Amino acid sequence: MKPYSDLFIDFDDTLYDTRKCAEKSIEALYALHGFDKYFPAAEDFRNAYMHWNVLLWGKYAKGEITKETLVVERFRQPLLTGNIEKEKVDDKFCLELSDQFLSLTIANPVAVEGAHDLLDYLKGKGYKLHICSNGFSEVQYKKIHNIAMDSYFTSIVLSEDAGANKPSKQFFDYAMKLSGAQIETTLMIGDNYNTDIEGAKNYGIDTMLFNRWDSNFVPPHPVNYTVNSLSEIKEIL
Repeated sequence: MKPYSDLFIDFDDTLYDTRKCAEKSIEALYALHGFDKYFPAAEDFRNAYMHWNVLLWGKYAKGEITKETLVVERFRQPLLTGNIEKEKVDDKFCLELSDQFLSLTIANPVAVEGAHDLLDYLKGKGYKLHICSNGFSEVQYKKIHNIAMDSYFTSIVLSEDAGANKPSKQFFDYAMKLSGAQIETTLMIGDNYNTDIEGAKNYGIDTMLFNRWDSNFVPPHPVNYTVNSLSEIKEIL
């Protein structure tokens, strides 16, 4: 193994269990707003939200839609599948839902299993740790603080500050400048092959895929390391 000194680590769904937090928050919104009028069960609204959220974040990462569009449409589109009247899901209502959703998510943080233990281990080994995230600045800093991860990181690289999302070269240009890292001694760790792994690989950075979603997934292109749990990382680094 190469002697890495800097680790770029994705935050959402790598360290912070964004999916689980989102599911809980969406179910709370379902009850709070009486969405049982439009969906047979909270699970139906939750599944619709998760589908559209993944789709829209993919478009946002590619620069195909704006942050403002993402924030509104990830609530509008799921609600429309529940046959709610279109005029009821105007921008104002969707933004209200977004604010409530984020407040619920931030207030009830959940770490991915083994995240704090891994960070303790990596910090103890002397690695310089850097968050590399496509999340929104005003939200990510609160999430990092509420889950007690502030002290682990030398720098926090966010797409809004970079002016571009992973997997773009501009994001990694900014990450290298902010972190002071060198390509040859940096490793990118993340759960999303398209944004985390492909972005870093194209930039010339070594990669480690945290393959937590599909044990049968075969990367289209080789990665340097693949793990199925955070605890496995300690066996490599």
